[in-house]
Amino acid sequence: MTPRIAFAIAFAFACSAASSDEAANQSLATPPNPRSPPGAASDAAWRVDPDGVLPVFELATPTQLPETIDLTARPEELFQRVRLGFSMPNINNSLVLHHQQWYLNHPESLRRMVERSSRYLHHIVEELDKRGMPMELALLPMVESAYNPTAYSRSHASGLWQFVPATGKQYKLEQNWWVDERRDIVASTAAALDYLQYIYDLHGDWHLALASYNWGEGAVGKAINKNKANGLPTDYLSLTMPEETRNYVPKLQALKNVFSNPNILVQLNIRGVPNQPYFATVTKTGNIDVKLAAQLAEMPVQEFVALNPAHNRPVIKSETPMAIPTHKVDAFISNLEAHEGSEKPLSSWQSYTLRAGDRLEEVAPRFGMTVANLKSVNGLNGRIRPAPGLTLLVASQEGSDPADVAAMPEPQIVAEQPRLPQPEPAPVLISRSHTVLKGETLLKVAQHYGMTVGELKQLNKLHANQVNAGSKLAVAAPEPGKPTTGGQRTTLAEADSKRIESRAEPVAATRSHSVRRGESLSEIASRYDMSVAELKQLNKLRADQVNAGTRLAVAAPEPASKAPAGRTRTDVAEIEHRQTLAKADLRKKADDSSDHSRQASKKSTKLAQYTIRRGDTLVSIARQFRVEKDDLLRWNRIHGNELKPGQTLTIQLVQNML
Repeated sequence: MTPRIAFAIAFAFACSAASSDEAANQSLATPPNPRSPPGAASDAAWRVDPDGVLPVFELATPTQLPETIDLTARPEELFQRVRLGFSMPNINNSLVLHHQQWYLNHPESLRRMVERSSRYLHHIVEELDKRGMPMELALLPMVESAYNPTAYSRSHASGLWQFVPATGKQYKLEQNWWVDERRDIVASTAAALDYLQYIYDLHGDWHLALASYNWGEGAVGKAINKNKANGLPTDYLSLTMPEETRNYVPKLQALKNVFSNPNILVQLNIRGVPNQPYFATVTKTGNIDVKLAAQLAEMPVQEFVALNPAHNRPVIKSETPMAIPTHKVDAFISNLEAHEGSEKPLSSWQSYTLRAGDRLEEVAPRFGMTVANLKSVNGLNGRIRPAPGLTLLVASQEGSDPADVAAMPEPQIVAEQPRLPQPEPAPVLISRSHTVLKGETLLKVAQHYGMTVGELKQLNKLHANQVNAGSKLAVAAPEPGKPTTGGQRTTLAEADSKRIESRAEPVAATRSHSVRRGESLSEIASRYDMSVAELKQLNKLRADQVNAGTRLAVAAPEPASKAPAGRTRTDVAEIEHRQTLAKADLRKKADDSSDHSRQASKKSTKLAQYTIRRGDTLVSIARQFRVEKDDLLRWNRIHGNELKPGQTLTIQLVQNML
């Protein structure tokens, strides 16, 4: 090889090494071009530096994958358990957004519902879990009743699940004098879930099942058939429904959206509910007072009633399960055993069935109670006369001292209970019907048969004040042409008197009473075991006042309370029996004389108009025209005592009194 060729080869190697070093330095100083093909930068990065040392790269720690969720683990909070059980398909429309916004703008309403639900929610969730039903149904009582077990609607629906009477009876919910199981937490929940499962099986769609729960399965079925006939879809959103039903499922969906987001619940300051039982049930074989049961459970009466809202009376009937907070059950059982060991009674009440001729004014003092007390305990309102056969709750000791009754729990229980719907009063005796003539009003029909408009509407279950010609109404009078004074009470008294006359002769009143200074008709009537109406009727009194020195006829020869101490119980019973005979005879004679006077006065009555002036009251107007206040109310359809100056009253006057 010539020297020239060797020099050329060495020079080429030197240039090649210099260019490679320059390229390496440029690649380390210059960031990779994003437009360069993939792998170019990495290839350059992995080249060995001149010293033969490999580059060092720090790798980022990979994001940790979330832990596996164990769906079988028991959530500590109840709404978390509810969220895991949501399974209904979602809907999203303007109604859902409207209700969702309303709930978010009224967090206090949500907080109240959650607070009330804390007593009952765990039981409902447990029942849904056992049946494999969607947990959205645990929110349904929020839509129905705002989780208020004593809620009562205009359509007479009652309880957490708002059962109407007919559906409640269909699903075996007792509704009687003692209890209304539509308000019972355990019984009504079981019935509601049975009903919901039935209508879901009927439609195969939960949204249609909910629409049926609100509107009725028959109505939903007709709406579905109508859409089918018109070739329209038959899902919930496609049906033509009333406004309430159209908003029903969107309300539930809005609540589901709110409770699905724990962050929203925190922002609204809605506390969670522990996922543990709130109450357990205990059954007692004997009757027990509500107030005593609360005392034995060491809890306020109001809280006890909130767990046991189904009872219509201040006493719980035997064999009725009682809901007791779980942490109070042991104390309740222990206190109950100690109470029974002391041989103290569990109930201070007993039942009494009215007999023919019985009046509340007579029954109340017999058991050491006031009439107002007796009415309050038994849910009797207004002027409806209880019929024979009606069962009343009375003090357990006959003839007990009124002071003892004042210490009994019923007034406090009634006051402390949540507002309960009052049971319907027993209707008056029905003996015939009346066909409404053209132009007749309820007032005319009621006056014709000696009834008030309220009694006539109650008897026929009327809600409006109008009635169509040709309608048949049940009335309390035996015949329209016969005297009606006294109504059912007179008829029953006469029947009872005839029944007794076959065994003994009635005893007439044997003495009179001279009115003392300060005495009122009420005190005199109570002393002689009479009502004020009987005393006024017997003495033909129209006013409620009587002057001192006036002599009044009374029914009893002596007040029953003044029976000699040496008499036996049989003697006292005999005296009471004679007094009953005497009063029945006196009532009959007084009613007969009143009937004759009414018939005579009908020929000489006329109507007058009176314009109310400032300062007038019903009592002053009644005194001025010598009529009864109740008659003014009935003639003019006045409810309450509200009068307005300038208002015109119609008054029936007797001419010979002008």
